[in-house]
Amino acid sequence: MKSNFSIRTASSADVKLILQFIRELADYEKMADQVTATEELLSEWLFEKRIATVLIGESEGMPVGFALYFYNFSTFLGKAGIYLEDLYIREEYRHRGFGTEFMKALARIATENNCGRLEWWCLDWNQSGIDFYLSLGARPMEDWTVYRITGQSLVELANS
Repeated sequence: MKSNFSIRTASSADVKLILQFIRELADYEKMADQVTATEELLSEWLFEKRIATVLIGESEGMPVGFALYFYNFSTFLGKAGIYLEDLYIREEYRHRGFGTEFMKALARIATENNCGRLEWWCLDWNQSGIDFYLSLGARPMEDWTVYRITGQSLVELANS
């Protein structure tokens, strides 16, 4: 790991920082209007229900980025995998190898837990992200389209 960089698992004391990172990421992705997360919701889901795990990256004691992941399951592999929901490095800290260190940490977590894969989505316009992931040996999935049901459609389906 970079000598001035460390990664730690977030605690409930980090909720304000996590929400700040989420908002910064949403700004970067041009989706700030979609953030409805609050400190209360993050506390509930991350630290009470423990539905996902957050890693915080720090350089010289300063928070520089985060990764949020959770376990999924592959019926074909018959084992769990890790789904990386978000990886974000603050702009002034990019291109220093910190993103690679996060991905190495996630790969270690996956292999230590005998997971079958590590996967994530990347926005089509994020060429620097795509190039970064390709440089790590990742390959885009072919023949798959992501579908999502949210909001009123989700409520209507649940009540039908």
